[in-house]
Amino acid sequence: MNSELIGVGYGILAYIMWGLLPLYWKMLAKIPAMEILAHRIFWSFVLMVALLLFTDNWHSLTALLRSNNRKNLLFIFISSVVISINWFTYIWAVNSELVLETSMGYYINPLVVVLLSMTVFKEKLNPLQWVAIVLASIGVLIMTFQYGRIPWVALTLAVSFALYGLLKKINSVDSMLALSIETSLLMPFALAYILYIQYQGNGALGVVPPAEVLVLICTGIATAAPLLFFAKATRRIKFSTVGFLQYIAPTLSFLLGVFVFKEQFTPIHLLSFSFIWAALITYSLANIHWRKKSPPVYTNKL
Repeated sequence: MNSELIGVGYGILAYIMWGLLPLYWKMLAKIPAMEILAHRIFWSFVLMVALLLFTDNWHSLTALLRSNNRKNLLFIFISSVVISINWFTYIWAVNSELVLETSMGYYINPLVVVLLSMTVFKEKLNPLQWVAIVLASIGVLIMTFQYGRIPWVALTLAVSFALYGLLKKINSVDSMLALSIETSLLMPFALAYILYIQYQGNGALGVVPPAEVLVLICTGIATAAPLLFFAKATRRIKFSTVGFLQYIAPTLSFLLGVFVFKEQFTPIHLLSFSFIWAALITYSLANIHWRKKSPPVYTNKL
């Protein structure tokens, strides 16, 4: 099967899951963002250990650690720091009634991704793709000026996730092994924080209803699943293509912010949204034109 097509499928699935995450975090709105983050890291670690044992990849992990490949391990360490910043910012923003600003951040992100793809991977864009970038830039700028302030939440999300994607692209480590190491590096800090706030009597465990405890535990699944799909996508398709697939997630979040969470939606928002979708249509046409000129490459690698 066409490896690029498989990668696109993984990317779409990952971004749909991310786009619906505000619904998940809203169920934990009464719990502080830092505590949610700590549980997210801890239960992601537990899930990854279980997956490694179930898929018999534990030996691959130990082999990687014994290989003493400092470059790969350094990339994984940096990735863990970058993604933890992204996680905290997103959780805090969603539960602070800033869902629309998070969507703006992930609209900005593909522009950062494309910039990285051109500078790091030397990927070249055709004229239609440049038109798409201009249209998307106009849409994002309109949204930025609408807020009347520096959108630090949006900028933090955009830059952190672009860097995370870059590290995944250049790192040769299997996605499951990389995420396992990332969560294991963060887990001691997360567990220490959970134990500390529980000891202080400020923790959620034993206070919130059992249903919310279950939601906390399942943050591992909500975290690991889209990240694994995203990592598989970045290994199969151009980094710039990954960036434009990302519009799926902020569009879903934008719609949730307007129609479900009832955040402010003005004609300016509508204008911005129109520019961004025009960019997506233009970029899609550019990709279709490019595929007609380039024969598909088939691979047996899944």
